[in-house]
Amino acid sequence: MRRHAFITAGTKGLGYQVTRALLNKGYSVTVTYHKDEEAVEKMKTEWKDAAERLQFLKVDVTKKEPITEAVESTIKKFGRIDMLINNAGPYIFERKKLIDYEESEWYTMLEGNLSAVFHLLKKVVPVMREQRFGRIVTYGFQGADHAPGWKNRAAYAAAKVGLVSLMKSISIEEAEYGITVNMVSPGNILGEMKQSTIKEARLEQTGNTPIGRSATGEDIARTILFLCDENADMVTGSVIEVTGGVDVIHRER
Repeated sequence: MRRHAFITAGTKGLGYQVTRALLNKGYSVTVTYHKDEEAVEKMKTEWKDAAERLQFLKVDVTKKEPITEAVESTIKKFGRIDMLINNAGPYIFERKKLIDYEESEWYTMLEGNLSAVFHLLKKVVPVMREQRFGRIVTYGFQGADHAPGWKNRAAYAAAKVGLVSLMKSISIEEAEYGITVNMVSPGNILGEMKQSTIKEARLEQTGNTPIGRSATGEDIARTILFLCDENADMVTGSVIEVTGGVDVIHRER
C-alpha cells in the first residue's frame, strides 16, 4: 500500500520543498496550484520518472467548489488520502493597519487561511476515518498559539489564530480514528530561502537568526515529514515553531 499526500500550493515556495520531501519518501502526491503553470511544468519535468504517483490540480483555495472537486478527483484517482498538508495561505505583503484593509482583502485572508481548511477537513476527514489513519498539518506563525497582536498583519493573524483553535479542536475530536492534527509555524523565511535546502543556507550563512543561518523550505519539509510518520501518533494538537530562535513579530517592540 502506497500512502497518498494531498498538499495545497505545493509547486513553489515552502510547498515546493514539502512536495519534494513527500515524493522522496515514496508517497504519491496530489499538488494543487493557483496560477503558476510554469512552476507545474518544471516539477513535471523534475519528477517525470514519478509521473504515475504525482497529480497536479488547479485550485483556488478561497472557494469551496474547487476544493471539493479536487478532493473528489484525488479519491477517484488514488483511492485514499493519508496526509493533508494545508500549505496554501493567502498573504498581503503590504504592511497596513486593519482600518486600511479593503473588505475583499479581509475575506481573502479568512477564506484562504481558515475557511479553506474547514472545507478540506469536511471532505478529507471522513476518508481518514474509514482508513483509521490520517495526518493533517496546518501552518501558523510564531506565537500564534498565544494569540499575540501582530502590527500591520491583523487580518492574517486573526485567521491563523482561529486556525490554531480549529486545529486543536479537531485533534481531540478525531484522535479515536488514528488521525493527528498539528500546526507548523515557520520563521522569517524570505525569497529564495523558501525553496532552498539546509545545506545551501549553511553555506550562505546569512546570520538572520540566532543559530546563524536562515530557515529554509527544507526545514519545514523535514518537520512535516516527522509529523506525517506512522510513529508520530503521540504528537497531536501541537504547534511546532521552526524559527531558529528569531523573534518575528516583536521586532518593533
